[in-house]
Amino acid sequence: MSPKVVAAASLLFLAGCAVNTGVVNIGPERFMVSRQAATGLGGMGTLRVDAMKDGTKQCESEGKTMRVIEAHESQPPYIFGNYPRIDLTFECV
Repeated sequence: MSPKVVAAASLLFLAGCAVNTGVVNIGPERFMVSRQAATGLGGMGTLRVDAMKDGTKQCESEGKTMRVIEAHESQPPYIFGNYPRIDLTFECV
């Protein structure tokens, strides 16, 4: 296999990976979690639910409740690298 084919296949593999930051502390009692689909074929529903579950789990581990501060969602059309994505900022109260 030529080096060009191997390089192209590697890039396609990496470009198709979903992104999940996990919960990140961004300040006193403030957190952020980001989730992105691997392709543009899915919708926002599952990503939103998964991000909310991540936040809830974080806050429950502290014996608190999650309160969403803001949520930013990518907008369609989901093509050319603009895949479904949510960035959720929350606090534990």
